[in-house]
Amino acid sequence: MQKDLDDSDRGIVTGQPVGATVQIVVDTLFARIKSEEYPTDTRLPSERTLAAELGVARNTVREALDVLESQKAIRRRPGSGSFVTYRSAAPGDAATASVADETSPLHHLVVRGILEPEMVRLAVVNMTPREINDLSETLSKIETIQTDVDAFIELEEKLYTQIAEGTGNPLLASCYRLTIETYRQSFRTKLRRRNLTPKRMQDYQKRYNTLFNAIASRDVASAVEFIKLHLVEEQKLLLQDF
Repeated sequence: MQKDLDDSDRGIVTGQPVGATVQIVVDTLFARIKSEEYPTDTRLPSERTLAAELGVARNTVREALDVLESQKAIRRRPGSGSFVTYRSAAPGDAATASVADETSPLHHLVVRGILEPEMVRLAVVNMTPREINDLSETLSKIETIQTDVDAFIELEEKLYTQIAEGTGNPLLASCYRLTIETYRQSFRTKLRRRNLTPKRMQDYQKRYNTLFNAIASRDVASAVEFIKLHLVEEQKLLLQDF
């Protein structure tokens, strides 16, 4: 659950004064986001379109989007637009947030070390051709990213989620989704963003290509060995931060 957002009917608490018209636009857009008229991960209409629709100046819309971004309801991507990142509170969110608060980066890595080798093994055995094709498409998108850290992390999470779902074990997939959600809500994400230099992103792109090739060729031994070595490298990177 994102603590920066106010889930009451009052909408967003900006933390700093804004004009009355800007506040109206903020509240209107946030209401649409909460009602899922603009669902999570979708792109908002352009500033020009919103300004015309709401009958306000374009700079008013821009200022409202600044507020929404500062409160983590949206994320701007230069050249691409504004995308919804807000996730409404749902049963279990509070428990997940509590676990995230108590989970250190080392805890997270230990759980990955337990889950990922078996997850990859089962995925190699059970993924359908369609699922492998979808995995390939995600990898292709990852390989186009050079500097956009947020987009890289988003696609990386998708790649791992597809592998988890490809195990054919819904309980294992659910457990792994919890590790991703915990990761999002803990300070591990900040460490990740700091460490993802363009050079390191290129390195990860090569690694994930190696992993995909092992999965696509149904090479269980190579896939499992790869993920174990990858986790060792992740541990080394983590220790550099402490």
